[in-house]
Amino acid sequence: MFASIDPSVGGVDGVGGRRLLSVLALQLEPTDPAGSQYEDAIRRHLSMSPHAQLVVLPELHVHPDMKMRPPTDLATELDGPLVTRLRDVARRLRVWMVPGSFYERDGNRVHNTALAISPAGDVVAAYRKCFPWRPFEETTPGTSFVVFDIPGTGRVGISICYDTWFPELARHLAWMGAEVIVQPTATYTADREQELVLARATAIVNQLFVVSVNAAAPSGTGHSLIVDPEGHVRAEAGELPLALCETLDLSRVWDVRRNGTAGVTRVWQQFRPGDPDLELPLYGGRLHGDVWWPTAAHSEGTRPLTSA
Repeated sequence: MFASIDPSVGGVDGVGGRRLLSVLALQLEPTDPAGSQYEDAIRRHLSMSPHAQLVVLPELHVHPDMKMRPPTDLATELDGPLVTRLRDVARRLRVWMVPGSFYERDGNRVHNTALAISPAGDVVAAYRKCFPWRPFEETTPGTSFVVFDIPGTGRVGISICYDTWFPELARHLAWMGAEVIVQPTATYTADREQELVLARATAIVNQLFVVSVNAAAPSGTGHSLIVDPEGHVRAEAGELPLALCETLDLSRVWDVRRNGTAGVTRVWQQFRPGDPDLELPLYGGRLHGDVWWPTAAHSEGTRPLTSA
C-alpha cells in the first residue's frame, strides 16, 4: 500500500512521461448500497465516462437516514455486510473507489471512516476522520494519516469534510507523497463557500490536486470541485446532482514543486542544508529542514537542489 513511487516515471502514457489519473467525482444524494439504485447510479455515470479509474462519492453517502438516526444505530464493522457490498460493487465495475465514508463500529467506539477499494474488490486503505465536526458529530477521532497507491499511476491521500479546516492533515498527506487528496464531504450548512476557498488553499500551499466531493441538494449544498496544484479550479458543480470527470496529470505535481507555483513559489524547496530547526510549541515538536521534501521523491533520491 505504501510502495515508493518515482515521480518521474510510472503510469506513463507515452506523451512526455505523463502519469494520468481519471477521477469521477459523483455529487449525489445519499443512497443505501443494499438496493440496486446505488450501483446503478455509479454504473450509469461510468457509461458516460468509461475511462474513469477512480470513483469518489460524498461523506456518509451510504447512510441516507444519517440526519434522523444517531451514528451508534448506523455503525457497522469493517468486515460487515456493508463493506462487503461496497467491495463487490468496485469489483463488478472494475474501478478504484473511495465510496465516501461510513460509520464504523470498533468495539464501543464509532468512527467516520473512508475506504479505498481496488478494482479487485480489496480494501487497500481505511482512514478514520481525525477531526469530527464538533459539537455536532459524535464520533471518535482517528489517530493517523492515510495514503494509498494506485500502482503505476500515483499516490492518493484521504481527508474527510471538516478535516480540511485543519491544514496539518493535508500537509502531512503531501509530505507522505500524496499527489492528490480526495475529500468526501457532506456539508449542508452555509460555510460551503469557505470550504471552496480552503480546497483551493490546500492545493496551493501543498502543490497537489484536491478533489472535494460534496452531497447534492437537498441533502447537501453541493458545489463539489476539482483543483489543480496551482489552485486553479478544473471543474465545479452547482447544487444539484452532477458528475465531474477530470483526467489529472500527476506528473504536474512534481513540475510545480520543482519549478514553482506560477513559476516562482517553491514551497517544498524552502529549507537549505544547515538551516536551524524551527520549534513548534503548539505541537511539542520541531520542523526539520532535512526531512521537509515529500516522502515519495525523497525516497527515490530526487530531492531538487536549492541554490545558496
